Amino acid sequence: MDDGKPTEPKAKWWSRPTPGRGTSAAPQEPSPVEDAVPPSDPTEASGATEAVADAEPTASATVEPVTAEPVPQAAKPLHEPDPYSTPPYGGPGPWAPAPPVQRPVQTPAHGTPVPPPYSGTNGAGIATAPAPAHAPPAAFPPPAPLPQQPQSHEQQPHQPHQQPQPHQQPQAQQPPQQPQPHHQPHHPPSPQWLQYDPWGAPRQPLITNPGPPLATDGGKRKNRRGSVLVGALLLALVAGGIGGGIGAYIERNGGLTQIELDQDERDGGGRAPDSVAGIAASALPSVVTLHVSGSTESGTGTGFVLDDKGHILTNNHVVAPAGSSGEITVTFSGGETANAEVVGKDSGYDLAVVKVSGVSGLKPLPLGNSDNVRVGDPVVAIGAPFDLSNTVTSGIISAKDRPITAGGEKGDGSDISYVDALQTDAPINPGNSGGPLVDTDAHVIGINSAIRAADSGSTTEGGQAGSIGLGFAIPINQGKRVAEELINTGKATHPVIGVTLDMKYTSDGAKVGPEGADGKSSVTEGGPGAKAGIRPGDIITEVNGGRVHSGEELIVKIRSHRPGDRLDLKLTRGGKDLTMSLTLGSATGT
Repeated sequence: MDDGKPTEPKAKWWSRPTPGRGTSAAPQEPSPVEDAVPPSDPTEASGATEAVADAEPTASATVEPVTAEPVPQAAKPLHEPDPYSTPPYGGPGPWAPAPPVQRPVQTPAHGTPVPPPYSGTNGAGIATAPAPAHAPPAAFPPPAPLPQQPQSHEQQPHQPHQQPQPHQQPQAQQPPQQPQPHHQPHHPPSPQWLQYDPWGAPRQPLITNPGPPLATDGGKRKNRRGSVLVGALLLALVAGGIGGGIGAYIERNGGLTQIELDQDERDGGGRAPDSVAGIAASALPSVVTLHVSGSTESGTGTGFVLDDKGHILTNNHVVAPAGSSGEITVTFSGGETANAEVVGKDSGYDLAVVKVSGVSGLKPLPLGNSDNVRVGDPVVAIGAPFDLSNTVTSGIISAKDRPITAGGEKGDGSDISYVDALQTDAPINPGNSGGPLVDTDAHVIGINSAIRAADSGSTTEGGQAGSIGLGFAIPINQGKRVAEELINTGKATHPVIGVTLDMKYTSDGAKVGPEGADGKSSVTEGGPGAKAGIRPGDIITEVNGGRVHSGEELIVKIRSHRPGDRLDLKLTRGGKDLTMSLTLGSATGT
């Protein structure tokens, strides 16, 4: 449906013409209407351009082609000209002089209605006297109502603030003419508009809420406002001083009131004897820390009291740095210290006994039975890891009869210890060596001696590795026998079978070597093995029903017994299985 309005894009807004310049301050965009209807008379190009720009196209209009070149036409403004140059539609350019302020004439009877609250007032709610009957004519015509047309963002460019000027009609290709005064018919004056000046001093807007008139005592209000500001400043200073004093008091005295936090008033009571706390309380007085220093090295370890005579059991590798002339200092759980001397030691079992003198009130630590231990039993380890005395850790028995070897620093194998150990996950670290592993009755069931570390027990910088939950303890039944021998004779005896093993054999079982040291036979003449019928090359596969997988494991199983104990062996000879029994012999340890 054709409503008679153009559908092409509208022309953009431009600046108003000023004397001495062209009609446009910016490049003109041709209007579709101007391009379609050129003027018929070149002499009337200016007037025709304005008329065509203001006209609306109709459906019956026809256009005859014209050979003459069309004259550029001025685009139609989007708004009616504003005689007062009221924002946002802009005004004359900055080169035009600002015209004098002109007051509008009275509103005609058919114009804007006057709200009742403002009848007979000056526009700000203040009553005014009636205006004279004959007012001089205004120099300019009354303002025309502005049409309300929606404008897009592109059709309303930013216009700088400009001074108002009288109404001018845009003329194409002609300089603007000065406005001529117009005489308006006389109308009765409107009190509301007589004192209204849109360019004068700011006043209360016309549309306001009803209320009392504006105050006329400006000086008094200013004085009153200054007094209020002075009073507020004084109040702020006083409040700041009071606040600073209170803050200083709180900082120095800890607050206006003393705060007391609630706390359990009970004494906590005792601990069950089989709890970790109860076990530690019972065992700690019998555990000592040993500091050993020699001519070339020193170390720290742990031990525990065996009797009231001052005998203390520990590991051989703990006292080894002292040598024959070193010093050993024993520190008790209460902090008392005493010097100690070595009574006896054995590298094969990695056990040693030292004795302190001139010390009374010693509390021996009871010994348990390691044969009665079961996997999963709770245990507590006590010692001085990294010289941290009286350290208590707990865990369980992880395994039994775990064959391990330790030592071997000398290279000839004379310092290697073979232990049929108890395995525990109670944390054991360097410094725990020689300390007790106790059960829930606080009885010793093992002597903490070795750990398995992920980096083979040492770091790249020479430090010692810590526990990864793989700790090993010498069973106390073996430790008790060795300790008694060391206290009584200064030496420990080892059970033997009188054969030399091939430690390079990698298959399952323990193989008797082809020959012994110095070219002698691998089976000692007249020894327990020779009497039982063992021959060189035999492979021992079981001891007392327990499987043997290597030569080290056979030694461990033999040393877990006493000399004189009888063993049942199974072996293989030339592919045949044989069974025999023997009685363990004895050899003096080192």
